[in-house]
Amino acid sequence: MVDQESSNGNGDGSSNGQDGAAPDSSIRQPLLPQNSLLSSSSNPSNIPPNWPDITLYKGAKLAPAAAAIAAGLALRYAVPVPEGLTDQAWSLLALFVTMVSGLVLAPLPTGAWAFLGATAGLLTHTLTFEQMFAAANNTVMWLVVVSFFLARGFEKTGLGERIANNLLTVCGSSSLQLALGLAAAEVLITPAMPSTTARAAGIFMPVIKSVSQAVGSMPGDESRKQLGAFLMQAQFQSSVHSSNFVMTAAAQNLLCLQMAASVGVSLGDPFMTWLAGSSVPVLLGVVLTPCVLYWLWPPAITSTPHAPAAAKARLQEMGPLSADEGVMIGAVTLAVGLWVFGGQLGVAPVTAAMCALGVLLASGVLSWQDCLQYTPAWDTLIWFTVLVSMAGGLQSLGVIDLFSGWAGGQLSGLDLPWPALFAGLHLLFFGMHYLFASQTAHVGALFAAFCSLMISAGVPPQLAAMSLAYNVNLFGSLTHYASGQAAVYFGAGYLKTEDVFLQGAACAVANLLLWGSVGMLWWKVLGWY
Repeated sequence: MVDQESSNGNGDGSSNGQDGAAPDSSIRQPLLPQNSLLSSSSNPSNIPPNWPDITLYKGAKLAPAAAAIAAGLALRYAVPVPEGLTDQAWSLLALFVTMVSGLVLAPLPTGAWAFLGATAGLLTHTLTFEQMFAAANNTVMWLVVVSFFLARGFEKTGLGERIANNLLTVCGSSSLQLALGLAAAEVLITPAMPSTTARAAGIFMPVIKSVSQAVGSMPGDESRKQLGAFLMQAQFQSSVHSSNFVMTAAAQNLLCLQMAASVGVSLGDPFMTWLAGSSVPVLLGVVLTPCVLYWLWPPAITSTPHAPAAAKARLQEMGPLSADEGVMIGAVTLAVGLWVFGGQLGVAPVTAAMCALGVLLASGVLSWQDCLQYTPAWDTLIWFTVLVSMAGGLQSLGVIDLFSGWAGGQLSGLDLPWPALFAGLHLLFFGMHYLFASQTAHVGALFAAFCSLMISAGVPPQLAAMSLAYNVNLFGSLTHYASGQAAVYFGAGYLKTEDVFLQGAACAVANLLLWGSVGMLWWKVLGWY
């Protein structure tokens, strides 16, 4: 269907299906390796026929599991418990380190590792069952899950394929054009959709998935590198800039302004102040981010000159909209309308998504069995719930406050000029998000304290508050548990854990350099300092 002449896709080994979606069941792997001890051609006569063959072991990868567990045990027992923390708090931090280490090293699928971590926390009485799964009541959690079901509707009805082919006809001649077009589209709709998670799960993830599958790039196997992994990562990393575009682009933006007001920072016109400060770095960010990823980790399929024509032909084959597609459009329109006007109507984003799903279930476009069998949603619910709950426990047990207070005090004690202290506090504020699984939780725990530290060091109040607010969105793509949209894009099955951590760190450096240079120059022009 597409021209792959410029493909550079040499795979680095077959996927083990441990991250995201399972590999296509039609791809059959040999039950035994050719050099297995049980192979009739290579089995030495001195080995009993029933001798256990370790090549058949199918459990956790032992070396990565041991390394992750060792990291947690070393912290718990080799490092003294800091004054002001309880043994329980230190044990929880050690367990969290084990969890995150395991997510990076991947001894098991993400959901399975999280489940084992939760079990270990309960066995050691680090957290109670209620505390370990407290985040199951979080509205963002269920917004992610319900939005996954809406994405299933895009797939089942064929509407996702139709939208994808229309997109391919416009900007489908190269993978970079596709990434830039998708990033620009999100910037344009941010004023209307005040939820990064809703945009990711309700619109962009299903569209990217359909576009990728249209050119043969499937989740869960090596074909993901042809296009899907690049597009998913580009949209994920670009979303941190689009979420900064306007004050209403993300829920945490409004919370930041509330926290700024609580420490005495007053903004005359919050909406225009936010837009003025963000416009230049956001527009540069949504262009540069896909380009940086394309340069460092290009997709295997880079040029698709025949894709637009093939997409037009496929649209002709599909014919007019089906009745199910019409219902799907109506359901999504209902959700978007409630997301836009939900504040005035008293309808929360999760309720809007539930209304749309209710339409699909009641009309038969989706069956309840479709929802039960859509494993990405349930897998994400399990691991994201456990990580958010653990991160909340770190905050409630005082771990976050202790480290932020100690680090802030160390920086303040250096008697640095305010620009240096400003930069140091921003880096600390950013880096501490590895301990959080929620942007709003991070804001609630640290925003006021860091803003106050900056102001007391001589940073102009408006610069302190607004730069911290922009920073909150920038760290939303650090990890696959950093935000609601992170869980959505990771759950699509195109990204592996190591992809998210490595590329997330690289983009984090690029984003901080962009906002710390261009942003500071632009804010100087605006007179913020």
